[in-house]
Amino acid sequence: MRQAGYWVTFYVALAVVFGLVLWSLYGGDKAGEFFAGYITEYSLSVDNLFVFFIIMSRFAVPKAYQHKVLLVGIVLALVMRGIFIALGAAALERFSWLFYVFGAFLVYTAINIVRQHLKGEEESFNEENMLLRWVRRAFPTTETYVGSKVIAKIDGRRMVTPMLIVMIAIGSTDLLFALDSIPAIFGLTKDPFIVFSANAFALMGLRQLYFLLGGLLQRLVYISYGLAFILGFIGVKLVLEALHASHVSWAPEIPIWVSLSVIGVTMVITTVASLIKARSDARKGEEPHPEQV
Repeated sequence: MRQAGYWVTFYVALAVVFGLVLWSLYGGDKAGEFFAGYITEYSLSVDNLFVFFIIMSRFAVPKAYQHKVLLVGIVLALVMRGIFIALGAAALERFSWLFYVFGAFLVYTAINIVRQHLKGEEESFNEENMLLRWVRRAFPTTETYVGSKVIAKIDGRRMVTPMLIVMIAIGSTDLLFALDSIPAIFGLTKDPFIVFSANAFALMGLRQLYFLLGGLLQRLVYISYGLAFILGFIGVKLVLEALHASHVSWAPEIPIWVSLSVIGVTMVITTVASLIKARSDARKGEEPHPEQV
């Protein structure tokens, strides 16, 4: 725990230093865009950890191998986000109307997150996706883990292990999260370098953060509402900026310091509220029932 805490602190400090360097070289606007993007992507990455936690629990991944699974998941996330950033930057440069599409998509995603949580629905990743079902049908799979191997030779027959299934689940989940996170950060900055830098720094230390938070992940019950609000805010911001660029007189241009403030305050409020609720629930659980008194 102590070692994980040191590494998480180091990576966060590294991101802060990088932002300050941007400030000294390119001014406050670029630094503000980086910090707003970094906080947003870091928050979405923490939400990604919820998914990793559930996948690891569902497939009963031994703790000795969880480091490897997380490392593969983070590398896949960085690669996928890099591809989406390159494609997104090129597309936005040629087709400005995509800002409306990105904005509408983020608002839809925010509404969908709130709707699922209000209805108490299970997250979609609890159900095996089509890719996982196809792998299970197409390839013979061992019943237990064979060390950290993804392919093992059993009785002269090559078989895939549950480790490969877990990595496919992690990779497909990373793809879905990239679809949310990339439009979100493009709503804060149009600079591909800052977009990729914010994503890279947000993914640094994520493996250590997973073990540092541990059971705390399940206690952050309001974090998804905070992320939904942030995504909705950025979606509206994207649409307003697109209208402003189209010379619509009533559409305001939201400055980056407002975005940074909204994102930071939202995450602080939802995190503190989650911890207060978790402590309150724990106290209620410790109190004796009236019939027992």
